[in-house]
Amino acid sequence: MATMDVFQYDVPAESEFGYAQAIRSGELIHVSGQLAFDEAGEFRHADDFAAQLARTHVNLDRVLDHYGATRNQVVSQTVYVVDLRRNAAAAAQGNRGYFGDHRPASTVLGVTELTMPGQLVEISCVVDTRMPA
Repeated sequence: MATMDVFQYDVPAESEFGYAQAIRSGELIHVSGQLAFDEAGEFRHADDFAAQLARTHVNLDRVLDHYGATRNQVVSQTVYVVDLRRNAAAAAQGNRGYFGDHRPASTVLGVTELTMPGQLVEISCVVDTRMPA
């Protein structure tokens, strides 16, 4: 029988919206959209794309660390970007910096807005723990 491993930061948004940061289902980990929350659950860096992207990557690493996974095991990601034309180059640079030589399947979507005022980026992903770390 499969067991479910749910990861949460225990921030107010999780109970207010009713979601988990990630759920492990067998060998796959489904990671909810990560954004620039700090450890206390406060949104940081409103309207600063580069700073938000860096903090979002820190939060992705927190999820990966919980499951003993690495960036190399991310098999797909969806990146939501407000004002994609203005932020596309910074998004690409941040993605290359985060993943290095690893190339997960990626979809980048330009959106008109995200949940938090001033939020410019959110990233969800799927991790396959059978992949080499």
